Amino acid sequence: MKIVYMGTPEFALPALRALCRSGHQVVGVVTQPDRPRGRGRVLQAPPVKRFATDAGLRVFQPPNAGAPEFIETLRCLAPDMIIVAAFGQILKPVIVDHWFCMNLHASLLPKYRGAAPINRAIVNGDSETGVTTMKMDRGLDTGDILLRRTVGIGESDDAQSLHDTLAEEGASLVLETLNKLEDGSLVPVPQDPAQATYASKLTKEDGLIFWNKEAGEIRNLVRGLVPWPGAFTFFKSRRIRVTRAETAPGTPEDRAGAIARVSDHGIEVGTAAGRLVITELQPEGKKNMRAQAFLQGHTMKKGDRLDARLPSETTNAA
Repeated sequence: MKIVYMGTPEFALPALRALCRSGHQVVGVVTQPDRPRGRGRVLQAPPVKRFATDAGLRVFQPPNAGAPEFIETLRCLAPDMIIVAAFGQILKPVIVDHWFCMNLHASLLPKYRGAAPINRAIVNGDSETGVTTMKMDRGLDTGDILLRRTVGIGESDDAQSLHDTLAEEGASLVLETLNKLEDGSLVPVPQDPAQATYASKLTKEDGLIFWNKEAGEIRNLVRGLVPWPGAFTFFKSRRIRVTRAETAPGTPEDRAGAIARVSDHGIEVGTAAGRLVITELQPEGKKNMRAQAFLQGHTMKKGDRLDARLPSETTNAA
């Protein structure tokens, strides 16, 4: 098939690599425009553009993929199919109505439609998720399902490790879907709207830790928000990002948000049920470090509190 591929971040790379190794012809790669990144706000190309350029593929970066001039570009490319993976723009009806558009989505649709399916699956404590290929329509992740593949979520998984696993599984699923479409053995299946759930886009505020939740819930939040936006709390009005944590049994004397024990292994904090053991953290303006290293430069003792409040609220309360 002649394929136009639309994708932008790291998640979209394995499927593009797989297509380049297959017998299909990638006639164009569409990705988001270069954006300023980092403290220096230096203009950087997205991962898909860097790979496509190195591979000698034609690259297009329309600010608006629905603009008439880009639609004309698509007509000139004359693809048999458009494959979309984490592109970052919603395709207009003029595209999805005219071409067969396949989307690779990082969940078992119709569960977790939307922007953050990987994160939400971990935050919600799911034991499995998966990848889905679907035929795109005018809705948001509402199109007919082509194929699905289930992937287990391990206790040690975080959003980054699960992202990497799903990206690779998704690449394999895209090729399998193409093969079945070509041989006529694939029958699209409509989604059941009654089973649909949504994984809304993450914000920085989603990472705020509320210590009146159970330790397992908080650990899932920590795992689910790696590497961004990160789970965080406040200690003496300073933001601390919790990057790795475990759970441990609590005692009747524990109080939510109060430090119950400090050791070289970690900082044990009371919750609604059990203790969260912070083993790695990132203080405001510093690099990520193990709890032991943090404790060498900061005094923390039993009874000190970690706050689920913004610094301004902490100051006002004082």
